[in-house]
Amino acid sequence: MVSAVVHTDDEGVDNGPVVDYNGNPVDKSKTGGWLGAGLILGTELAERVCVMGISMNLVTYLVGDLHLSTSSSANVVTNFMGALNLLALLGGFLADAKLGRYMTVAIFATITAAGVSLLTMATSLSSMRPSACDSVRVAHHECVAASGDQLAMLFVSLYTIALGAGGIKANVSGFGSDQFDNRDPREEKAMIFFFNRFYFCISLGSLFAVTVLVYIQDNVGRGWGYGISAATMVVAVVVMLVGTPRYRFRRPQGSPLTVIGRVFLSAWQKRKLPHPADPSELNEYHAAKVAHTEWFRCLDKAAIQACNTSSSKEGGNGGACDVGEAATVTEVEEVKMVLKLLPIWSTCILFWTVYSQMTTFSVEQATYMNRHIGSFVYPSGSLSFFLFISILLFTSLNEKLLVPLARSFTRNVQGITSLQRAGVGLALSILAMAVSAAVEKKRRDSSVHDDTKISVFWLVPQFFLVGAGEAFAYVGQLEFFIREAPERMKSMSTGLFLSTLSMGFFFSSMLVSLVDKATDGGWIKNNLDKGRLDYFYAMLAVLGAINFGVFLVFASRHEYKVQSYDVSKQGKELESWKDDGVDEQIKGMDV
Repeated sequence: MVSAVVHTDDEGVDNGPVVDYNGNPVDKSKTGGWLGAGLILGTELAERVCVMGISMNLVTYLVGDLHLSTSSSANVVTNFMGALNLLALLGGFLADAKLGRYMTVAIFATITAAGVSLLTMATSLSSMRPSACDSVRVAHHECVAASGDQLAMLFVSLYTIALGAGGIKANVSGFGSDQFDNRDPREEKAMIFFFNRFYFCISLGSLFAVTVLVYIQDNVGRGWGYGISAATMVVAVVVMLVGTPRYRFRRPQGSPLTVIGRVFLSAWQKRKLPHPADPSELNEYHAAKVAHTEWFRCLDKAAIQACNTSSSKEGGNGGACDVGEAATVTEVEEVKMVLKLLPIWSTCILFWTVYSQMTTFSVEQATYMNRHIGSFVYPSGSLSFFLFISILLFTSLNEKLLVPLARSFTRNVQGITSLQRAGVGLALSILAMAVSAAVEKKRRDSSVHDDTKISVFWLVPQFFLVGAGEAFAYVGQLEFFIREAPERMKSMSTGLFLSTLSMGFFFSSMLVSLVDKATDGGWIKNNLDKGRLDYFYAMLAVLGAINFGVFLVFASRHEYKVQSYDVSKQGKELESWKDDGVDEQIKGMDV
C-alpha cells in the first residue's frame, strides 16, 4: 500500500510531504525505515573516521615532519576544526533553501572524499615536505620549516575536507530521521533508537580513527593512514548512492536564515518609523502562532505595514499599505527567541576551547613523555581513546543512573535540565584544565631538573575529565538549542549549536596567538621544556571559572520556553517509553 507521509513539527506546521526518489508518495513498505537509515549512518561513520583520524594526530605531523612551531601547528588544527563546524551553517542553508538533505549530503560527501585523497597525496609526496633534520636539530627544534608552496597543497586539502565534512555534519542526522514517520508510533520509537545508533556510529568511527588509523600514520606512514580514510569515504559515497531507491526524501522548504535576514533588513529599513500605538496594528498580529513580547522592540518595526506613499499619489493602490514588504509577528517573535539564546550560546564557547587542547597541546605533550609499554610505543594521537571511552561511559551513566535518579527527586521527565547538564560540563572543563596545569608542571620539572620522562598515562585524567564534560555539555547544549529555538527553526538551531564548537576552536587560535605575543613566546615554545605550557593551562582554568560565573547568571535568568506537550499524558507516556528502554530526554529532539 502506497501512503504519503507528511512530517509536522510540534505546532502542527506542515513540513512538506515525504516522497520517493521519483517524486511519488512513498511506499512505507519499500522505503525508509532501518535499511534506508542504516545506509545513511555509513556516511557519518566514514566522516568521523576521516575527520578524527586527521585532527587528533595532525599536530604531530606539522611539528615533526613540516617543522612548524608548536603554536602555529596548534592554530592550524583549531582553525581547521573551527572552519569545519562553521561551514555546517552553509551546508544546512543549502539543504533547507535549495538542494534538500539527500543531494547536499551526496555532494559534500564527494567533496570530502576528494579532500582526503588530496591530503593523502600532500603527505605522501616527498616534495611536499622539507628536508629531514639531524638528531641535534630535532632535539633543539631548530629544523627548517616547510615553505609556503609545500604548505599550499596541505591547506587546500584540509579546507576542502572542512567544506565537505561541514555539509555532511549539518544534514546527515536530519536525513536519517526523515526515514521514519513521526506520526506512526512504531516508527517514532524506532527514530529514537536511530539517534542512539547515530551517536554510537560517531563514537565508533572516532575510536577506530584514534587507535587503528593513528597507529598506521605513526608506524606505517601518513599516506597509508589517510589513504584508508579516503577509501572509506569513497565506499560510503558509493553505498549511499546505491541505496537511493530506498530513501524517503523531503523537498526543501526554505531556510530559516532567510527569514532572520529579512526581519533584520526590514527592521533596519523602517528604523525611522514610529512604533505603532497598539501592537495589534502589526502585520498578522491576530494570526500569530507565537505571542507578541516586548523584548527587542526595535525588531517589531519589521512587522509595521508601511504605506506605499508613491503608489498612493499615483492612485495605484488607493493609499493601501504594502503588506508584502512587512514581516509577520510570528517571524519577528521567532527571531527574538533566537536572540534570547545568544547569552547562553556565548558562555558555551569556552568549553570547546578547552576541548581543542586535547587535539593540540596535549598531543604534543605526549611526545615529550615516556610512551613505552614494553616494546610497544603508544601513539601520541591515540590518547584521545580515553576521551571517547569517557564520553561513552558517562553517556551511559547519564541514561542508566543519573537521569532516573534525578527523576525520582525532581519528578521531571528530563531528570535534570539542559542548562544543568551544560553547567556540569563547564565545571568539569575547569577541573580538567587545573589538572592539565599540574601534570604539565610535573612533566616539565621531571624533564628539566631530573632528566627523566614521566609516563604518558599521566595525561589520562585530563582526557577523561574533558570526555566526561563533553558527555554533559554536548547533550545539554544540543538539547537546549533544539528545545528552546522556534519550532520552525529547529534545523537552524543545530547549526547554532555547531557554531559554538566553531567559535571555541577559533577562540583557541586567537588565544594562543595573543599569549604567544604577550609573553614574547615565553609560554608556548617549540621545545615545551623551555616553555610554560602549565601557565597557559592555568590561565584557561581561570577564564573557565569566570565564564562559569557568567553562565550561572544567564542560566538563572533564562525562562524556558513552554513546550507544546500535554502534561496530563506525561506520566503514561513516560511509563510507555520506559518499557521500551528509551530515555525520554531524547524524545522530540529533531537533531
